[in-house]
Amino acid sequence: MNIALIPARCGSKSIPFKNIKNFCGKPLIYWSLLAAQKSNQIDEIYVATDCEEIGSVINSFGFSKVQVYDREAENANDIATTESIMLEFIYKNNFDDKDLLLLIQATSPLTQTKDFDKALEKLKIEKSNSLLTCVRTKRFFWNDDAKPLNYDFKNRPRRQEFTGTLIENGAFYVNSVKNILKNKNRLSGRMSIYEMEHFTSVEIDEEDDWILAEKLMYKYILSKRQMPKIKLFLTDVDGTLTDAGMYYSENGDELKKFNTHDGKGFELLRNTGIKTGIITSENTKIVENRAKKLKVDYLYQGIAHYEKLQVVKEICAIENITLDEVAYVGDDINCYELLRSIGLPACPANSNKKIKQIPNIIHLKKNGGDGAVREFVCKILK
Repeated sequence: MNIALIPARCGSKSIPFKNIKNFCGKPLIYWSLLAAQKSNQIDEIYVATDCEEIGSVINSFGFSKVQVYDREAENANDIATTESIMLEFIYKNNFDDKDLLLLIQATSPLTQTKDFDKALEKLKIEKSNSLLTCVRTKRFFWNDDAKPLNYDFKNRPRRQEFTGTLIENGAFYVNSVKNILKNKNRLSGRMSIYEMEHFTSVEIDEEDDWILAEKLMYKYILSKRQMPKIKLFLTDVDGTLTDAGMYYSENGDELKKFNTHDGKGFELLRNTGIKTGIITSENTKIVENRAKKLKVDYLYQGIAHYEKLQVVKEICAIENITLDEVAYVGDDINCYELLRSIGLPACPANSNKKIKQIPNIIHLKKNGGDGAVREFVCKILK
């Protein structure tokens, strides 16, 4: 069995609560967990934490392989080694000596599923005892005595001809339970190196690392991601299904202007088996009537902004899906937390500036009430 362990303690002096701080629209640790969750070769995943808040965030992801392990306080302080939590974790669980333990670092969010799968395959093919990840650098290194470490300065090689030097990037390590217990180390015996792409060299320890890592994440990973498989489509009302205008009749009746093209979008979703719903802070008969005409599966009215995300989690539980399989379109700050938490967020062209700044959100070309919802539907179905 292949078991993954991700240490995630509360304390972090450089970046407080960095393991669950927003990174590219998700908590930092989410990306490592997602990559491990998608691996066909990893059987179980544990997050070792001493923090209830981190544990709560982990559980909210709904990953089927992931469990929270409550680490002991003595192995969660500033002087505790990573090996100490590895040994504690193994001692507390009934693992087989032949089981492999992958030590994964949440501070290396650029690690992808393919890295885990290829590394485990390499370990098997080379019949090694343990494995570490590295990246190749073509920089020239010197020691404090002004002596070159990896080249001859008298015969400086051209970059194209220089093989470079491998350096640890700290993404993950693999070793057997038996060897870890015997050697008290993440690495031992005959070792293999799995070389990762150069952009994965960044480890998040300081604020500058964070800024660089986000830019690299967008360039090399998120920009190449396919549209996620959507099983639930949700929308706000004012500013999305309507133009956010307030209309009144001579009798003082409040009116709303909906768009027929958006209505067709709901029909297209329904025909493909995608569930639909409306979540709004208002509570009007107008919206109720529109929801009936659209034949939505879920209608929630009178929902405060801080309740919207919880409502969606409840729907996900009913449908047995994750937040990553949810699409939502909203335009204002009352939708902020929900938009930054689901798999596929979108906003109309005339949305609030803060909403437009949500990482990875789709900026629609149409305004709310002018067919923006239909535009979003077409992107999903395409």
